[in-house]
Amino acid sequence: MAAPFASPDGASNRNRALGALQARLAEQARELGFAAVGFAAASDDPVRSERLHQWLGEGRHGEMEWMEARAGQRQGPQSLWPEARSVIALGMSYAPGFDPLALAEHGERGRISVYAQGRDYHDVLKKALKALARWLVAEAPEAEVKVFVDTAPVMEKPLGQAAGIGWQGKHTNLVSREHGSWLFLGAIYTTLPFAPDESHADRCGSCDACQQACPTDAFPAPYRLDARRCISYLTIEHKGPIPEEFREAIGNRIYGCDDCLAVCPWNGFAEAAAAQRAFLPRAELVAPRLDELLALDDAGFRLLFAGSPIKRVGRDRFVRNCLIAAGNSARAELIAPVRALLDDPDPVVAEAARWALGRLTASP
Repeated sequence: MAAPFASPDGASNRNRALGALQARLAEQARELGFAAVGFAAASDDPVRSERLHQWLGEGRHGEMEWMEARAGQRQGPQSLWPEARSVIALGMSYAPGFDPLALAEHGERGRISVYAQGRDYHDVLKKALKALARWLVAEAPEAEVKVFVDTAPVMEKPLGQAAGIGWQGKHTNLVSREHGSWLFLGAIYTTLPFAPDESHADRCGSCDACQQACPTDAFPAPYRLDARRCISYLTIEHKGPIPEEFREAIGNRIYGCDDCLAVCPWNGFAEAAAAQRAFLPRAELVAPRLDELLALDDAGFRLLFAGSPIKRVGRDRFVRNCLIAAGNSARAELIAPVRALLDDPDPVVAEAARWALGRLTASP
């Protein structure tokens, strides 16, 4: 299929060939397991850039210095790669076949965000994106491509909206009419000038379910997130002691939080059958016992979470989270495993243990 791009047949022939390639590319993406695919121009968006810099200027990114360090590249595709002409925005479903909030009243168990209960999505998405990129280059050898999965200065959510696969909801996550809030996002930048899809319109309307559901009031306004108050940030990105003002609200969430996603009405259209089998939850991560998690040493942590995105936080941060959950549990059987961590070598873990023990032994 290289001939239409290599031969000077005129702009109309080239556009027809490019359109046909674009349609086949979308079909190939679906064969590789992507539930959503769309195309957007790679030009930088000044409005998107202004919102990013305002958010960073307000310090709402917390300790995520990597967001500020590469803000200039993050503000738009061509700021990262000037030669880019198009963005291929892709989404892979991880819609759960269970209620993400089911463990809310089970204080002896830890709640792990749906996305982290299966295989590491970085590995799964990157493999599929690379396969799609190889297919594209084979079809159009003159094309240059770059593949991105959550680890580069790429704003996947606004690009997904620009490409028509969903819109950024009031919780700031992408929402799809077909797949709800349960999409892992990836992107391919290319030098091919694909025709852009129409940007997706906002469908949140007057609904504020996500705002009302947030346990820590992390949304100062609709479509605005203060990461410093977000439980996902506090349990994953934040490295020091969790501020006491948020500890009780964290409940038994030990890695991430699904509340604002789980209550979104659009998830009623998401089908678990559309999700990749790779993201099916591991049995031991669906409702893990806090007493067992509190006993993890570094080797045990690495063994349990091999192949999981949870491994990135390390044992100390994870056990800190479990101690906060134990302190909120009102479960006397957790006193002993909490007490065993009072002299933990990590001072953040030891401090969390003291807090949890105080809560568990306090007079009613």
